Amino acid sequence: MKKRIWLTVVLLMAGISALPYARADATHEEAFFTANQAYQEGHYAEAINGYLGVIQSGHAGGSVYYNLGNAYFKSHQLGRAIRAYERALLFAPRDPDLNFNLSHARDQTRDAIGESRGTLKTIFFWVSSFSFNELFGCFAVLNFMFWAILILRLFKRSEWLYYLFLIIISLWMLSGISFGLKYCWVSSDERAIVLEKEVTVLAGPDTADTTLFKLHEGTVVHLERSEDGWSLIHLSDNKRGWVPETAVGRISLNSNGPVRGEKGFPRPLSDT
Repeated sequence: MKKRIWLTVVLLMAGISALPYARADATHEEAFFTANQAYQEGHYAEAINGYLGVIQSGHAGGSVYYNLGNAYFKSHQLGRAIRAYERALLFAPRDPDLNFNLSHARDQTRDAIGESRGTLKTIFFWVSSFSFNELFGCFAVLNFMFWAILILRLFKRSEWLYYLFLIIISLWMLSGISFGLKYCWVSSDERAIVLEKEVTVLAGPDTADTTLFKLHEGTVVHLERSEDGWSLIHLSDNKRGWVPETAVGRISLNSNGPVRGEKGFPRPLSDT
């Protein structure tokens, strides 16, 4: 009798503790639906605020950033649209609509600056086609299979099991390397997008310094550091200089590491 009472109490407590999460999910879904409605009605500023609210609540995902990019593009904010699309790629790198819209947005930029992929990214070309969570899941499954077959071989010795073990260990190592590279590339991503229509790149962090060149909205740059309201940037062709900190926005969602998932990952950088 006592066991039944305790079981009932535990179940009730579990149900009560789940209520805030269910309520939060419902609120998130409602906010996302409201933002979508505003977008369909042409109220792009309202839609943008709605999507940003969903993101700041910790419920960001590929669909949220994709829709945010569309709303920015419709409101003629090319730089922010490209940044939102780039962030959506972290969740859905193979989405055809997302890749098409990102390519179309990039075609609207004025500065044609190519980016070098690097040797490792060229060799491990498939890593960019998978999200961080997909690579982690693949590595976790192969890791389980590796240890399962290793234990099985202690009890059964056969030729087919030996060759299966070689295949699994090869895939396990490859997935582990791919997962590690993805982690490094996402966590060390210093790319940023020019958010202003036009920004003057200066030789130093002062408005009185020499003008080096100009960049336009949507251009991808690399952020070296920021200080006193200024950011030191460089381009892929080794041009570098200083711009106001508010003129560029980092693509990375989290400067301390990659995205952990659609819920519960660290708060993204502000959208200003």
